[in-house]
Amino acid sequence: QVKLEESGGGSVPAGGSLSLSCGTSGYIGNSYCMGWFRQAPGQEREGVATISTDGDTTYYYYANSVKGRFTISRDITKNALNLQMNSLKPEDTAVYFCAADLLFELGCRGPRGLARTYTYWGQGTRVTVSS
Repeated sequence: QVKLEESGGGSVPAGGSLSLSCGTSGYIGNSYCMGWFRQAPGQEREGVATISTDGDTTYYYYANSVKGRFTISRDITKNALNLQMNSLKPEDTAVYFCAADLLFELGCRGPRGLARTYTYWGQGTRVTVSS
């Protein structure tokens, strides 16, 4: 069983930065799919960024809306999934969720990774960016 818990949300002015972390309890081996997603008020949940590995190669993918501004990473020593968010915009305002699956598959890579169904989800952390 894997549990995920997000932290690091808050309120920042446009142009600011936030660093989100997703603590994971339970064993996550060297083959996984993980990602960050967000849901703005009145909108559907959308994929932000994914990181996946088959044990040999690590794959990253970002939604066009955050490419160049957000960075996803996995801190194995802390068993955490991180999302560094820079140059934040008001349209980044949303509740951010982390998600995980414990086995890599080809559908974890690229844009399919943002659209696939994940097994484990956190409860979310709120990010508000003011203009």
